[in-house]
Amino acid sequence: MADQVRASHILLMYAGSARSTASRSKEEALTEIEALKTKLAEGTDFAELARNHSDCPSGQQGGDLGEFGRGSMVKPFEEAAFGLEVDAVSDVVETDFGYHLIQRTS
Repeated sequence: MADQVRASHILLMYAGSARSTASRSKEEALTEIEALKTKLAEGTDFAELARNHSDCPSGQQGGDLGEFGRGSMVKPFEEAAFGLEVDAVSDVVETDFGYHLIQRTS
């Protein structure tokens, strides 16, 4: 079991999520993140989608969060990231911050 992973993510916040400045509703955020998941399945570049859509500052770097160990991220995010194969993309993951798509990069 890996002690560290490197991952990128796309985060869509919604009104009321932790640290959010977003005005979209939770339902709108879910609809949007599901549409992004579909675009990924159709071959759209993950980093491009992160730059254009992510509400996280990491979006400017294509969603790259760098390497992190266990205990560094909120539990649902950590479980998804560590459960992925390298280059795989998660299903939609919900945390207190909003909805994420996570790509494990190493």
